[in-house]
Amino acid sequence: MKAWSGRFLKETAAIMDDFHSSIHFDYQLAQEDIEGSMAHAEMLGACGIITPEEAERIREGLSRIRERVIAGEIHWDPSAEDIHLNVEKLLIQEIGDLGKKLHTARSRNDQVALDVRLYLRREIYAILDLLKQLFEVLLETAERESKTIMPGYTHLQRAQPVLLAHHLLAYFEMFRRDYDRLNECLGRVNISPLGAGALAGTGFPIDRRRVAAALKMDGVCQNSLDAVSDRDFVAEFNFIASLIMMHLSRFCEELVLWSSAEFGFVEMDDSFSTGSSIMPQKKNPDVAELIRGKTGRVYGNLMAILTVMKGLPLAYNKDMQEDKEALFDSVKTVKGCLSIFTPMLQTLKFNRGKLLAATEDGYLNATDLADYLVVKGIPFREAHAIVGRLVRYGIENGKKLEELSLEEMQKFCSAIDNTVYPVLRMETVVDVRRSEGGTAFEQVQKQLANAREWLDLKRQQVK
Repeated sequence: MKAWSGRFLKETAAIMDDFHSSIHFDYQLAQEDIEGSMAHAEMLGACGIITPEEAERIREGLSRIRERVIAGEIHWDPSAEDIHLNVEKLLIQEIGDLGKKLHTARSRNDQVALDVRLYLRREIYAILDLLKQLFEVLLETAERESKTIMPGYTHLQRAQPVLLAHHLLAYFEMFRRDYDRLNECLGRVNISPLGAGALAGTGFPIDRRRVAAALKMDGVCQNSLDAVSDRDFVAEFNFIASLIMMHLSRFCEELVLWSSAEFGFVEMDDSFSTGSSIMPQKKNPDVAELIRGKTGRVYGNLMAILTVMKGLPLAYNKDMQEDKEALFDSVKTVKGCLSIFTPMLQTLKFNRGKLLAATEDGYLNATDLADYLVVKGIPFREAHAIVGRLVRYGIENGKKLEELSLEEMQKFCSAIDNTVYPVLRMETVVDVRRSEGGTAFEQVQKQLANAREWLDLKRQQVK
């Protein structure tokens, strides 16, 4: 018999039971459901809605069920529809009719909103920990490659030389913003909706803040309609998850390119590569490619929740059952990708010779020659045109800028003298960029120190 069957004359159709049930995926909220129920029962006892003895018996029964859940001993019943009614059914089996009192002063509407918030809080903490592991490997790699010079790109064309550490630290900054976004999201997630009831609150003398405090939540939702009818915190998480995946995907795209023979900048470790079933020579960057591909899953999950919510009137609608599978998938995908990307990154071998050689082909020091002319008193736009003509001359004659004789250079600009050659060395081109946040060695060292200090601070913070 359904918990809500009193008003109905007919049983639901078997096909309806299967279509309507959510236990095949929301069983993942079991521990959160029990945790919330224990706090709710304690509050009911403290407020005199049930006796303290009844509250304690309910809590003890729920505790035993939680132990069975952790041990994997529970068989979830599809006929009980969802995790909430499954837990209630198990509690009644455990302690008798007293279990029927647990649902006093609450609805499945505020109950599920609480469960999802508790679940997401737990998973955000887990993702933050995974990001900290990634930060550590990024810093270790950047510190190891702090003097490695590589070509920087715009439009996938070689542009200016940079330190490899500078390039890696760009991703550190991207992931650092993702970390901060998750922390900010956590503040909006960690608010208790319990006590909102179905939509209008309850007439029982409950203490919502007591429940929130017991669950280590930062406060309570201020409007009962809002508490049960929005999933903006789910959408926000999915958006941040999409950004994390986007940053991972961009990094992976570069690693796929860099590991190709055309670039040869990096070699993937055998333990994070695969071969071909037909071509014996192949070594494929499958991990990077899979992460790049899985990004689309998380983007889809973001669009799914936005689409589900876009036309819903207040308050709860059954459409909102569709929030969970997409959320669970996003969490699983982000955690899985971070868990494998970090050790893959840790085992990369960078080909420093090829990285440096790539900077010496393509006139990556052209801007520095223009800047040199500016120092000589020539306006930048005029200097830009002069160097453009010098580059064209070099291309036509198969010479790099630094290979041109002084006589050749002076045909284009008489202000050029022998002091130009040190300016055109790649080490000089990199190290002259000493503006804050630039790629000069001293600036990269400051960025590394800043990043290390920030990461050490985050490690000291307790949940």
